[in-house]
Amino acid sequence: MHKVEHVYIDGQFVIPDGDQRLDLYNPATEERIGEVRIANEKDTRSAVLAAKQAFPAMAATTKAERIDMLNSLRDAVAARPSELIETMTEEYGAPAYFAAFSVRNATSIFDIMAETVGAYDFDRVAGRSAVKMLPRGVIAAITPWNSNFGFMATKIAHAIGSGSTIVIKPAEQSAMQTQVFAERLHAAGLPGGIFNIVNGTGPVVGAALTGDPDVATISFTGSTAAARIIQRAAIDGMKRVILELGGKGPTVLLPDAELDTAIPIALMAGFTNSGQACVAGTRILAPRARLAEVARRLTNETEGLKVGDARDPQIRIGPLANAAQWERVQSYIRLGLREGATLLTGGEGRPGGVEKGWFARPTIFADVTNQMRIAREEIFGPVICLIGYDDENEAAAIANDSVYGLQAYVLSADVDRARCFADRLMAGRVVINGAPHDPRAPFGGFKQSGLGREIGSYGLDELLEPRAILTP
Repeated sequence: MHKVEHVYIDGQFVIPDGDQRLDLYNPATEERIGEVRIANEKDTRSAVLAAKQAFPAMAATTKAERIDMLNSLRDAVAARPSELIETMTEEYGAPAYFAAFSVRNATSIFDIMAETVGAYDFDRVAGRSAVKMLPRGVIAAITPWNSNFGFMATKIAHAIGSGSTIVIKPAEQSAMQTQVFAERLHAAGLPGGIFNIVNGTGPVVGAALTGDPDVATISFTGSTAAARIIQRAAIDGMKRVILELGGKGPTVLLPDAELDTAIPIALMAGFTNSGQACVAGTRILAPRARLAEVARRLTNETEGLKVGDARDPQIRIGPLANAAQWERVQSYIRLGLREGATLLTGGEGRPGGVEKGWFARPTIFADVTNQMRIAREEIFGPVICLIGYDDENEAAAIANDSVYGLQAYVLSADVDRARCFADRLMAGRVVINGAPHDPRAPFGGFKQSGLGREIGSYGLDELLEPRAILTP
């Protein structure tokens, strides 16, 4: 039984003042595997004060000093990758391919930020004025449970790169992952107070962070609904907000798409991380003239995917994170049937032969219109909608007809044609023909998918304020 008894404040693991405990579960077995002692408002205030006290020295660091810190964090995280992967598998149930990617990505984030800091122009000239890009103060970061290591690494790397200090509230149900990651970060030996990690709930720790007068910037990754609460809370203190939110990504099969390669890519885009991804391509748009063939191919490919315990390297879809998420996905499958969509494969309940664990059947609906709720709302599970279009104008219109605009996918036998179509899409990122992850590309969304960007110089821009000095 795992017991997470500490939070990380001012460079030390300390027992929080809060004494409430939450149970932790293995989503593949539904078994209780641990508990976490969560922080309260007093602990949150202590973390903010530690970050506030560390801020002047951090803001005064040189490029070389920040790069050294980032390199130290990179080395510490990379030291024992198997420890991180095993904990993520046990507590979250991520398939092996995604857990391994998550750890590699967390390491690379520090590398990319070190590279960015080296090239970033903190000192500029505008007209006759000297302009310096300065950190504005303490950052409060709130992160979700679907990629704990990557989100924490991103927030910390951006804080250090900008010369800021930070307090992070990770998802409380990821406490085991948070603990092992914090131990890796601590091993880097950074001065106390630069980064602080406080386990706690949104209504308590999250609210205390967003309302704290000593917090200058809120960086939130999570649902659009939660972001509305955070943004309202930030107004009184005129806090800056960076919001990376939900998605309902379109995957557009252009008329010339080669289905032998396009269908597996489309399914991976929709089912990656067991569908628990804001970037998931959960609306597949296909030419009506090819709908029957696409539907058949999607069905056959989906029914060949292995669902189960992530310890099996052949598994492509693992369990959902918790019981509430499992029931949410089930409710959307029922909704799709009520709305009149045709179930091609999947449906309610667990996959055949699976008696326990929060496993959902990978599901594909056909005969979906873009006005159905299953096509408009983020389900956050392995559920894909197939939508037909007559021509590329209609395809672009359907793709853009969403309150979201985070990530889109285009599949075509002609890369130039795909690029032309991608230019028409309102999305923060457009992935062509399954292009590999680019750790330097800016990340963030249009519309209700967020405000601002992360990664590289785009991410630093969000955390810095220009100060101009005018001389005679």
